[in-house]
Amino acid sequence: MTTLNELKRVALDGRIDRREFIRQATALGMTAAAAATLADSAALAETPHRGGTFRIAVDDGNTTDSLDPATYESTFQIFLPRMITNNLTEITSDNELGPDAAESWEATPDAKSWIFKLHKGVEFHNGKSFTADDVVASLNHHRGENSTSGGTALLSTVTDIRAEDAHTVRIDLETGNADLPFIMTDYHFVMFPSDGEGSIDWSGVGLGGYVLEGFEPGIAAYGSRNPNYYKEGKANFDAVELHQVTDVVGRQTGVQTGQFDAMIEADPKTADLLAQNENVIVEEIATGQHASMPMHTDVAPFDDVNVRLALKYALDREGALDVVLRGHGTVGNDHPIPPTMPYYDPDIEQRVYDPDRARWHLQQAGMDSLAVDFSTSEVPFVGGVDFSVFYREKAKAAGIDVNVIREAEDGYWSNVWLVKPFSLCGWGPRPTPDMIFSLGYYGPAPWNDAHWQNGRFDELLIQARAELDDNRRAEMYSEMQHLVRDDGGTIVPFFRNYIWATALNVRHTESVSGEWSLDGNRAPERWWFAEGTV
Repeated sequence: MTTLNELKRVALDGRIDRREFIRQATALGMTAAAAATLADSAALAETPHRGGTFRIAVDDGNTTDSLDPATYESTFQIFLPRMITNNLTEITSDNELGPDAAESWEATPDAKSWIFKLHKGVEFHNGKSFTADDVVASLNHHRGENSTSGGTALLSTVTDIRAEDAHTVRIDLETGNADLPFIMTDYHFVMFPSDGEGSIDWSGVGLGGYVLEGFEPGIAAYGSRNPNYYKEGKANFDAVELHQVTDVVGRQTGVQTGQFDAMIEADPKTADLLAQNENVIVEEIATGQHASMPMHTDVAPFDDVNVRLALKYALDREGALDVVLRGHGTVGNDHPIPPTMPYYDPDIEQRVYDPDRARWHLQQAGMDSLAVDFSTSEVPFVGGVDFSVFYREKAKAAGIDVNVIREAEDGYWSNVWLVKPFSLCGWGPRPTPDMIFSLGYYGPAPWNDAHWQNGRFDELLIQARAELDDNRRAEMYSEMQHLVRDDGGTIVPFFRNYIWATALNVRHTESVSGEWSLDGNRAPERWWFAEGTV
């Protein structure tokens, strides 16, 4: 093995015997005692084991965070509900669509109606039976003219949601949508109990593996194992603690010193060094998680497509990937569809750093130079401020003066994103192009953060949902990627790998989900401690 981290992972996967592991580990600098301890615990890691308190350091929590699923924006708000409740479907550790609170689903041939069958005998934490009425209320919470939920756009074509019986839900749509079961995995669409009057009680009573014992917005949340959890072999920790730690150094130090058992979002600049710590395992997975730079296309000067193109050509994507992410990612091409997603078009010409072409576009807009404010923070991703400064320096060669404004971290998503006309954003991955396009690029979408309006794009988006011919669907998504790249108001510099770190005794199956960090933010449900280590 070339690195200690690689050797640790090979040992935990059972691909090397004890003697050889200790020999190689000590040669790479691990103490003999630590090597022997890890070798012994690895031998006990094949099956899930119950026990212990799993302490996780999570970034991006705010004092304004709420348990109301219509408000979910921050990482903390995404992580916590996946600990205490469930969706109808989920992205599994194998990165496939699987059942969650629903055990099965099927569609009519035109994909305009879907039937979801629910698991029977499932209870909320307060003992109330989980029924179709709870599903109807939970999904309708994100519908209607007065809804401000970020998930509203994903349900925009739904015409009716109704209970066929206690354990059957029917969803009807204006037009077919082959992706509806994937849409049900979205973090907004978690299940909470109906209040009996058409709304939900989102105070924290869920279906999930852990019962919420305490929630301090912007600080921490605490849960204890649900003794009646319906998923056998899951939720193996006695308790789970989520701690808000914005500072990446604090998160990394916490894992190294034993304060935390896992941390989200390691610093790509120091991840390789962190991996050499004999008490830590660093893991990485390529995903559709990406940085973006939305500019309000209905506000001057961003209302001119030539200005937007000038700002796009003024970005050195390769350089940013190397300097800011240390190569832990993939260059972007000004659209949100990554190489890991279905219908990604690899034949679209890669946009490259070209100051001369940027100047040419400025001239087409009637400008010799350009000055813009750019709001940024470490909240969208670790290294966000460094990236913004890097962009500012590279843009100078194109005659563009980028005034980098570092905004307050607390409340960034409510005070900066969607508010400031040019800002840094970070999007988590979605399993299908329709989901990310519907959330962030569809004209009427609440999270259309560039305020971009393109009739042809909106038309294609609706058509592609109902198109069951895979080749035709691929053509539509290709055209949409072109439209976003060349006309849209969003710069996509790169897709970021998820990098996280855990203590040596944290275990999981060989594959993990890349939907979100820490196994799709489902580590509390899916992971466990090695036997004899807690």
